[in-house]
Amino acid sequence: MAIIDTTGVPLHVQRLRPAGERAGRETVVLLHGLLTDSLASYYFTVAPAFAAAGLDVVMYDHRGHGRSGRPASGYGLGRFTDDLGALLDRLEIPGPVHLVGNSFGGTVSFGYALRRPDRVASISVVESEPATASWARKIAGLLDRVRHEMTVNESEALDWIAAHRGRRTARLARSAGRLVRDTAIAAELTVCEPVTEDALRLLDCPVLAVYGADSDLCEQAPWLRSLLPRSRTVLVPGHEHSVLVEAPGRVRDEVLGWIAEHAAPGGPGGARLGEGGRAAAARAEVNAP
Repeated sequence: MAIIDTTGVPLHVQRLRPAGERAGRETVVLLHGLLTDSLASYYFTVAPAFAAAGLDVVMYDHRGHGRSGRPASGYGLGRFTDDLGALLDRLEIPGPVHLVGNSFGGTVSFGYALRRPDRVASISVVESEPATASWARKIAGLLDRVRHEMTVNESEALDWIAAHRGRRTARLARSAGRLVRDTAIAAELTVCEPVTEDALRLLDCPVLAVYGADSDLCEQAPWLRSLLPRSRTVLVPGHEHSVLVEAPGRVRDEVLGWIAEHAAPGGPGGARLGEGGRAAAARAEVNAP
């Protein structure tokens, strides 16, 4: 574990390195979702399996989340992509990386790949979408609703969450409410130039998109396939937005297969991420912390 100051905000970073791996291995960077999420959602699901398969795994808490710093302002979407680029610089990761983004983490991944295509080898997103005008309206509505509930009816809202989702989720919701109530995230996050279809058509990076088949976001699948020249979409039956947590084995296999297809030619990544790598990953998932 490390706290790394990148763009003036200390970021909580975890790194899992495969034992005995030689230089030149593939690096995967895991980006979590918004408000109630943190790097813990990866640490307790697929991160150990990725390392067991031979990947150099980097995961971190977004600004305002988890153990990272929580400034009063500075929550425009561009700040989150700035954090990612600055972190890669500070860690001195030399080549293009594979980005894996859950929900909002996928939105950050799309934004970074559009800005720095030279630094991205592939993208895998889970229940996510680019920062289009539609995304901005949806997120603005979510943040307004959270701010209202945690300002006007906080106690009632938290009691309902504890009763229906458990006390741990209620604690996460309380922290998310404070983030929305006490910082400028609701005012700043969606104030950005929307990603257009023309911009997405220029994205040559390989993109894997995994959706719950019962999620509203699965409607994105044919739209993304029509725009992105190198993409694949996967629908996981019986799941909604929480695919990463509820079906980690499926997410693990899909992402490892995608990274193996797009590993650096001649490097160790592709060989390690074949069937043997996926078998090692499956064993690691069973024994995950």
